[in-house]
Amino acid sequence: MDPRTFLKHYRFDQRMINGRFYPDDPIEVASGDTVGVVLMNLGGPEKIEDIEPFLYNLFMDPAIIDIPFGGILRHWLSRFISSKRSGKVAHDYEAIGGGSPLNRLTKEQAENLEAGLNRDFGKAAGVNFRVYMAMRYWQPTTEDAVARMKQDGVNKVVLLPLYPHYSKTTTGASLVYWWTLEQEKEIPVRPTAYVYEYAIHPGFVAAISARIDEGLQRFKGAARKDVQLLFSAHGTPLYEMKKRRDPYCCLIHSTVEQVMKLRGGDLPFHVSFQSKVGPAEWLTPSTPDKLKELAEAGHRSVLIIPVAFVTDHIETAYELDIQIRAEAEAWGIENYVVNGGLNSHPSFIEALADAVVSKMDLPNGKNKRLAPGGLMPASERTCRCHQCEDISEASCWKKQAKQVDDVVSN
Repeated sequence: MDPRTFLKHYRFDQRMINGRFYPDDPIEVASGDTVGVVLMNLGGPEKIEDIEPFLYNLFMDPAIIDIPFGGILRHWLSRFISSKRSGKVAHDYEAIGGGSPLNRLTKEQAENLEAGLNRDFGKAAGVNFRVYMAMRYWQPTTEDAVARMKQDGVNKVVLLPLYPHYSKTTTGASLVYWWTLEQEKEIPVRPTAYVYEYAIHPGFVAAISARIDEGLQRFKGAARKDVQLLFSAHGTPLYEMKKRRDPYCCLIHSTVEQVMKLRGGDLPFHVSFQSKVGPAEWLTPSTPDKLKELAEAGHRSVLIIPVAFVTDHIETAYELDIQIRAEAEAWGIENYVVNGGLNSHPSFIEALADAVVSKMDLPNGKNKRLAPGGLMPASERTCRCHQCEDISEASCWKKQAKQVDDVVSN
């Protein structure tokens, strides 16, 4: 479906906030089924000539960029903006090698997840897992994933966003597009489940903490004693939180709190938001503003943790590691380190596998390691933004009574 056609079908409703285009209940999976796991992600241009059409696709999506008109006007405005911005953006991509690493790294995540699902769950249940990439604004597209699923005989589907924290502008944008393709009969309708969020899954939290340990090794001598941890997340317009009740900000802070609890509060930490575009007010503080504040307070060592980005791409490799680094150093931050993304960290891949299996009832009935079991009580979260309205808490992930290892051994 091209962007102009999708624009005609798109309408905002509450499912863009709660994700419920599909039932919350797990789908029944039988021995002999082939389950297609769809990794939903943003996508990124792999070469310079991809940049302008990628930007056009992005600006045309009403789920991510709200503007008060559509149709032909939005088409021409998106073409104009993508044409004007592509030159500057090309410079950014050239600085990190000429294209986004996101597709390559997502492919590695897909391969690792598929192997883990089949090894830990599929073999015991007689179920074949296949994992696919569906990039919202570039290739391979949703339609590409569906075509491969047809070839592979997939008959059950789990939609798995590579966005741990639900937002209308990320997971919501991918879900509504998939659902619209179904409604317009452009893709087959199969029994489908979706993963809403996994913001405090212990494996996800542990992987972030492990990356922090790796980052701290890059500070030498006395500098390590002064390290400030700065968790930087992609920002969203404040309107999404205030008016539409998007849970994203609360989920980000839930992750940060659990990471720091795991670490025993070993270092001072802060939360900020990056990538603001346009005149609208966004979540604050911005990452540059927070860095300037830290520098003015006399801190000279900062470790940046890209908490919302599980795969390295332009906003980690360029925005954080090159653009914002230059600003931080100008303000007096002498030791500035940016953590790599989680990418295929084993604990993160296990968290993704748990998220997938939690949305299925497999034949043996004793298949889950961890599964959502209610929300974290609001009273237990102290990490909040200065504008917090307590919109949502993250799902707790609880150990199941019987572990998959027991099933395999029997």
